[in-house]
Amino acid sequence: MKVMVIVKASKASEAGEMPSQELLTDMGNFNEELVSAGVMLAGEGLHPSTKGARVRFSGKDRMVIDGPFAETKELIAGYWIWKVDSMEEAIRWARRCPNPHEEDCEIEIRQIFEADDFGEALTPELREQEERLAAGVKRNAGT
Repeated sequence: MKVMVIVKASKASEAGEMPSQELLTDMGNFNEELVSAGVMLAGEGLHPSTKGARVRFSGKDRMVIDGPFAETKELIAGYWIWKVDSMEEAIRWARRCPNPHEEDCEIEIRQIFEADDFGEALTPELREQEERLAAGVKRNAGT
């Protein structure tokens, strides 16, 4: 199974404060463990919401809302995509993670949908489209 591990934002990350060299080193070492174990598929930190935008949908209308966004506790500072055997394994890895901020924070773990989760609604044509898209994404990533 694949999971998205979401690092919630903090006041410091939303203020654009960069992590210390010690934290970068600790995170780099943790990421090396994840890669060596075959768990980490992707992972990035995100700029603060001041550099972001949201698109709000209402029927056929679209409204663009520029950052910053108010609720820091609802914002994301970074993420990983992990391939694990179970949610319990993902939790074990997350418990080993260095604290991503200099203050209290949370990491959220969410399972990613896979083709089989959609059952019969994912027709053979849609499954073929998904496979084409996955190959295109792989090409775009240069892998």
